[in-house]
Amino acid sequence: MRGIQVGRGFGIPIRLHWSFLLVLPLFAFIIGLDIATLTELLNDVLGAGLDPAALEGEYLPWVLGLTAALGLFTGVLLHEFGHSLVAMRYGYEIDSITLWLLGGLASFTEMPEDWRQEFWISVAGPIVSVGVGIACYGGFLVTPVDIEPLRFLFGYLALLNIVLAVFNMLPAFPMDGGRVLRALLARKRPHARATQLAAEVGKLFAFLLGAVGLLSLNIVLILLAFFIYIAASGEAQQTVMKATFEGVRVRDVMTARVDLHTVSPETTVATLIERMFKERHTGYPVVDSGVVVGMVTLDDARDVRPEEREAFLVEDVMSSDVVSISPDADAMETLQTLREHDIGRLPVVTEGGDFVGLVSRTDLMTAFDVLQGGGGLNSILRSPSKPDNRVTNRRSW
Repeated sequence: MRGIQVGRGFGIPIRLHWSFLLVLPLFAFIIGLDIATLTELLNDVLGAGLDPAALEGEYLPWVLGLTAALGLFTGVLLHEFGHSLVAMRYGYEIDSITLWLLGGLASFTEMPEDWRQEFWISVAGPIVSVGVGIACYGGFLVTPVDIEPLRFLFGYLALLNIVLAVFNMLPAFPMDGGRVLRALLARKRPHARATQLAAEVGKLFAFLLGAVGLLSLNIVLILLAFFIYIAASGEAQQTVMKATFEGVRVRDVMTARVDLHTVSPETTVATLIERMFKERHTGYPVVDSGVVVGMVTLDDARDVRPEEREAFLVEDVMSSDVVSISPDADAMETLQTLREHDIGRLPVVTEGGDFVGLVSRTDLMTAFDVLQGGGGLNSILRSPSKPDNRVTNRRSW
């Protein structure tokens, strides 16, 4: 999740997603509009003894609303720092902490698979939220009774941070409680299987939250339910893929250079389109003297008007900013590179610059299907019927 970097804390970039700029004034408005109801809640729960009339006025409710909303997201930020600092202590790198529509998100470059590490990283956030709530309650207790706006803020933030901690501990993977559940499940199970089970529980909670949101017309709960369902499904799939691709390298799944169709930079666009039609491919590596100098696709060719295609060459329309991958790269790393650059295929190039093959999303997903059905790479490699030691996909590009 990308956003505008606004600072750093403990070496971690802090970012604001564009949705945060929408939700902050919305929360401020809702809190300011509901000051009287919130005051009654604090009086009932904390015995605050606040006078709603003392919090009324032309501007005071909106000032309190904005301050409370900023305080809420400050608590969320500290919550994410709780996760991040414990993860850093275990040696994990944190890419960033982003505040967005539904709170905060700490982006790890690598997720822990040791159940003890995941357990303590997961509970660290809610523990920090409880600590912030206790600190705010302390501020509420020591604030003089005649400074009612400040007592309201401290009381509201105390209650909200405790609620945040409790809510986050619901076993709705990938929320904190769901990650704790996965950690506990992983004590006696493979990490991938524990993730699948935790994700199923998370999706069940997503349905329940969505139902509650629909019945109460609460858009935040509906959005949260949607996020939990999508995130649980996505992380479960990624974890299963990582386990399936364990030990698989690009050289195991790529289409070798000898089996590839390529074009030269001097090929005309008209000839390129004819070859695409005959060979039924929509993308080619552009090779000059054995070196990949670009990639050209059907979309590139379409940008040239039909009457000009004899005059334009492949080198005029190809993409020369080529992202390549090593034949020794991990299969999951390759899939991540494809996603990050939003491309469908990568040329495979050795450290010496030799073009040895091409790997595509189709290659990887076909290999994934084969590996799952065949019981994993080791099982396939042990099979006597296999002619060589590679999981291959003969699709050419």
